[in-house]
Amino acid sequence: MKSGSINSSNLTLTLCEGEFAICRLDPSAKPPEWAQGGKIWSITRTADELSIVCSQKSVPEGVRSEGGWRCLKLEGPLEFSLTGILVSLAAPLADAGISIFAISTFDTDYLLVNRDDLERSVDALEGAGHLVRR
Repeated sequence: MKSGSINSSNLTLTLCEGEFAICRLDPSAKPPEWAQGGKIWSITRTADELSIVCSQKSVPEGVRSEGGWRCLKLEGPLEFSLTGILVSLAAPLADAGISIFAISTFDTDYLLVNRDDLERSVDALEGAGHLVRR
Protein backbone atom coordinates (compact mmCIF):
# COMPACT_ATOMS: atom_id res chain seq x y z
CA MET A 1 0.00 0.00 0.00
CA LYS A 2 1.12 3.55 -0.65
CA SER A 3 1.60 6.19 2.01
CA GLY A 4 -1.34 8.42 2.89
CA SER A 5 -5.02 7.59 3.03
CA ILE A 6 -6.16 4.10 2.28
CA ASN A 7 -8.84 2.96 -0.09
CA SER A 8 -11.40 1.71 2.40
CA SER A 9 -12.58 -0.99 0.02
CA ASN A 10 -9.34 -2.90 -0.30
CA LEU A 11 -8.69 -4.37 3.14
CA THR A 12 -8.51 -8.09 3.81
CA LEU A 13 -9.24 -9.59 7.21
CA THR A 14 -8.84 -13.18 8.37
CA LEU A 15 -10.93 -14.78 11.10
CA CYS A 16 -8.63 -16.20 13.76
CA GLU A 17 -9.26 -19.54 15.42
CA GLY A 18 -10.90 -19.79 18.82
CA GLU A 19 -12.58 -17.50 21.27
CA PHE A 20 -10.87 -14.84 23.30
CA ALA A 21 -11.35 -13.16 26.66
CA ILE A 22 -10.53 -9.62 27.72
CA CYS A 23 -9.27 -9.56 31.29
CA ARG A 24 -8.53 -6.86 33.84
CA LEU A 25 -6.02 -7.27 36.62
CA ASP A 26 -4.65 -4.90 39.23
CA PRO A 27 -2.14 -2.43 37.75
CA SER A 28 0.63 -3.79 39.99
CA ALA A 29 -0.01 -7.45 39.06
CA LYS A 30 2.74 -9.43 37.38
CA PRO A 31 1.76 -10.56 33.85
CA PRO A 32 0.50 -14.11 34.46
CA GLU A 33 1.88 -17.17 32.70
CA TRP A 34 -1.63 -18.40 31.88
CA ALA A 35 -2.17 -15.41 29.58
CA GLN A 36 0.92 -16.05 27.50
CA GLY A 37 -0.13 -19.12 25.55
CA GLY A 38 -1.80 -19.58 22.21
CA LYS A 39 -1.19 -17.90 18.89
CA ILE A 40 -2.57 -14.47 19.86
CA TRP A 41 -2.27 -12.74 23.20
CA SER A 42 -1.73 -9.17 24.28
CA ILE A 43 -0.81 -7.61 27.60
CA THR A 44 -1.00 -3.87 28.22
CA ARG A 45 -0.13 -2.12 31.45
CA THR A 46 -1.29 1.38 32.34
CA ALA A 47 -1.35 3.25 35.63
CA ASP A 48 -4.94 2.03 36.06
CA GLU A 49 -4.89 -1.62 35.03
CA LEU A 50 -3.17 -4.63 33.55
CA SER A 51 -5.30 -5.52 30.53
CA ILE A 52 -5.00 -8.93 28.89
CA VAL A 53 -6.43 -10.43 25.72
CA CYS A 54 -5.89 -14.17 25.49
CA SER A 55 -7.53 -17.49 24.70
CA GLN A 56 -10.73 -17.79 26.67
CA LYS A 57 -9.70 -21.33 27.62
CA SER A 58 -6.65 -19.98 29.48
CA VAL A 59 -8.48 -17.69 31.91
CA PRO A 60 -8.70 -19.15 35.44
CA GLU A 61 -11.84 -18.95 37.58
CA GLY A 62 -12.11 -15.76 39.57
CA VAL A 63 -10.31 -13.50 37.09
CA ARG A 64 -12.31 -10.43 36.10
CA SER A 65 -12.93 -11.03 32.40
CA GLU A 66 -15.37 -10.91 29.55
CA GLY A 67 -15.25 -13.88 27.20
CA GLY A 68 -16.90 -14.79 23.95
CA TRP A 69 -14.86 -12.59 21.61
CA ARG A 70 -13.84 -13.55 18.07
CA CYS A 71 -10.78 -12.03 16.43
CA LEU A 72 -10.37 -10.62 12.92
CA LYS A 73 -6.79 -10.00 11.80
CA LEU A 74 -6.19 -7.25 9.27
CA GLU A 75 -3.72 -8.64 6.76
CA GLY A 76 -0.53 -6.60 6.80
CA PRO A 77 2.06 -5.44 7.23
CA LEU A 78 0.74 -1.89 7.13
CA GLU A 79 2.87 1.21 6.85
CA PHE A 80 2.79 3.65 9.75
CA SER A 81 2.09 6.51 7.33
CA LEU A 82 -1.31 5.05 6.35
CA THR A 83 -4.30 6.87 7.79
CA GLY A 84 -7.91 5.86 8.23
CA ILE A 85 -7.35 2.14 8.65
CA LEU A 86 -9.22 1.61 11.90
CA VAL A 87 -12.00 4.04 11.03
CA SER A 88 -12.62 2.24 7.72
CA LEU A 89 -13.24 -0.93 9.73
CA ALA A 90 -14.85 0.54 12.85
CA ALA A 91 -17.32 2.83 11.04
CA PRO A 92 -19.33 0.10 9.26
CA LEU A 93 -19.37 -1.93 12.47
CA ALA A 94 -20.55 1.08 14.48
CA ASP A 95 -23.23 1.74 11.87
CA ALA A 96 -24.40 -1.85 12.41
CA GLY A 97 -24.44 -1.35 16.20
CA ILE A 98 -21.49 -3.67 16.79
CA SER A 99 -18.99 -2.98 19.56
CA ILE A 100 -15.30 -3.69 18.94
CA PHE A 101 -12.11 -4.08 20.93
CA ALA A 102 -9.04 -3.18 18.84
CA ILE A 103 -5.43 -4.24 19.27
CA SER A 104 -2.65 -2.71 17.21
CA THR A 105 0.77 -4.26 16.66
CA PHE A 106 3.82 -3.09 14.75
CA ASP A 107 2.60 -4.76 11.53
CA THR A 108 -1.18 -4.74 11.69
CA ASP A 109 -4.43 -4.42 13.62
CA TYR A 110 -6.78 -6.94 15.19
CA LEU A 111 -10.48 -6.40 15.82
CA LEU A 112 -12.36 -8.39 18.41
CA VAL A 113 -16.12 -8.66 18.10
CA ASN A 114 -18.57 -10.54 20.28
CA ARG A 115 -19.19 -14.05 18.97
CA ASP A 116 -22.92 -13.26 18.80
CA ASP A 117 -22.11 -10.38 16.43
CA LEU A 118 -19.67 -12.26 14.19
CA GLU A 119 -21.99 -12.87 11.24
CA ARG A 120 -23.33 -9.32 11.31
CA SER A 121 -19.74 -8.07 11.56
CA VAL A 122 -18.69 -10.01 8.47
CA ASP A 123 -21.76 -8.75 6.61
CA ALA A 124 -21.04 -5.13 7.62
CA LEU A 125 -17.36 -5.34 6.68
CA GLU A 126 -18.07 -7.03 3.35
CA GLY A 127 -20.82 -4.50 2.70
CA ALA A 128 -18.19 -1.78 3.11
CA GLY A 129 -16.04 -3.47 0.45
CA HIS A 130 -13.65 -5.44 2.67
CA LEU A 131 -12.82 -9.12 2.20
CA VAL A 132 -13.19 -11.44 5.19
CA ARG A 133 -11.50 -14.84 4.98
CA ARG A 134 -12.72 -17.63 7.22
